[in-house]
Amino acid sequence: MIYEIISERKMKNPGKLDNPEDAYELVKRYAGARQEQFMVVTLNTAHEPVSVSIATIGTVNRTLIHPREIFYRAVRDMACAIIVCHNHPSGSLEPSQEDKEVTVSLYEAGKILGIHVLDHIIITRKGFLSLRKEGYFPEPDRDVDG
Repeated sequence: MIYEIISERKMKNPGKLDNPEDAYELVKRYAGARQEQFMVVTLNTAHEPVSVSIATIGTVNRTLIHPREIFYRAVRDMACAIIVCHNHPSGSLEPSQEDKEVTVSLYEAGKILGIHVLDHIIITRKGFLSLRKEGYFPEPDRDVDG
C-alpha cells in the first residue's frame, strides 16, 4: 500500500489568469513555508486555473524538480498550459542559476508535450518575481496559443 501526502486545491472558476499577479494570488499562501515548495497551476484552454498542486517539497534552500513530476499534474488535469511557482524561504526574490535552468528545461519539455509553460514565479513574504517578465524564457510570448 502506498500513502502519499498531497496538497492540492481544485479551482471553482476563479477566472482567466491574465498576468503574474493573478497567479501570485493563487499561491501566495505558500510564500512563508520553511522549506522550498514547487507548485504547479494547471490551466484549461481559456487559461483558467484547474488546480494548484505542490509537486515537490525540498529543504530550506532547494528542491529537486524533474519534468516528470511537474507535467504529471498537467497531463492528469488535461491542461493546455501551466504556471510553475516556488517559494524562497530566504526571502530573496533573486532567481538562482538552478531556477533559470529549470525554467528552460520545463519550457522545452512543455513544447514536446504540447503543454505551454506560461511563467515561473518565485514567491516570498515580500512579494513575487516573474521569470518570464525578467526575460528568462527561451522564446517570447508570441507562441502562446490559449
